[in-house]
Amino acid sequence: MSFENLWNSGLRSLDCSVDEAQLQKLQQYVELLGRWNKTYNLTAVRETKDMIPLHIFDSLAVAELIKGRNCLDVGSGGGLPTIPLAILQPERQFTALDTNGKKTRFIQQAKIELGLKNVQVEHVRVEEWDPGESSSAGFDAIISRAFASIHDFVTSSSMHLADDGIMYAMKGQYPAGEVQYLPQGFVLSQTKELFVPEVEGERHLLEIIRSSS
Repeated sequence: MSFENLWNSGLRSLDCSVDEAQLQKLQQYVELLGRWNKTYNLTAVRETKDMIPLHIFDSLAVAELIKGRNCLDVGSGGGLPTIPLAILQPERQFTALDTNGKKTRFIQQAKIELGLKNVQVEHVRVEEWDPGESSSAGFDAIISRAFASIHDFVTSSSMHLADDGIMYAMKGQYPAGEVQYLPQGFVLSQTKELFVPEVEGERHLLEIIRSSS
């Protein structure tokens, strides 16, 4: 399958409506990720034809499921899912946070080259981060993609969650064992099985909220 057909069929399968400028930015991001990856080892996925489904389609599979005006991406790595989502959703603000300086430098470069005004990059541990007045009320959405166990994700990040916000854990197989150990004060509100074109295996999005009791 050609790259053009891969992009077209994948985005169509995801029911993602992208204009020509957005598609060009998605393609430019993959090219940039591949170029930097040769030097900085940002991802274990080496081939462009594999990056498109494993990184881009995987990120975009949650595009219509995330709620709120702002989203914190904890352990963003090479900018996933922040950059693909920010390209598709210019009206939503994204903050990509990671402790790895090479990765946050790459995300910052991608932000500049792609002209993404709705992305902020933070090089810091999430537990030690002070977002300042701009996010003093907390984030409507906090997401992680293969960042840590659900317990660690919620424990380390929930201080930045708005009162009625939602935490989103992107997982492969349904993590039944992890769900049993949610920190006190939080509950699993729902789980959605994801379809990712050209990717084998299960994908799930777990939504976690503060318990009402």
